Amino acid sequence: MIHQIEKKEIRKTIHERIRRKLRGSAARPRLAVFRSVAHIYAQVIDDAEGKTLVSASSVDKGGKTTKGGNVAAAKAIGKLVAERAKEKGITKVVFDRGGYQYHGRVKALADAARAAGLEF
Repeated sequence: MIHQIEKKEIRKTIHERIRRKLRGSAARPRLAVFRSVAHIYAQVIDDAEGKTLVSASSVDKGGKTTKGGNVAAAKAIGKLVAERAKEKGITKVVFDRGGYQYHGRVKALADAARAAGLEF
């Protein structure tokens, strides 16, 4: 149990360090990723306004995945969030990996979003 607490604290520290450097604006909002064991979530956020512009997750009713704990679901969510962002006129974002390594599901989500038309 102690190991889990340490891992959460380390990720939180890394995420805070990333957030000091990244800011989302109206012209270039932030694409933030959160992953749990069972699901993956993505949000496009305008930090100047403090508002979420677009979101997608593996628990959405609009999402076609039932399980979010795999790379295939991450690809689907990346594509879905990019499509929703393009509908709102958002084409450029800054990517916030949320303190996670750029590997596995996080990388799959980012690559799928890029392939669907988001630039970052």
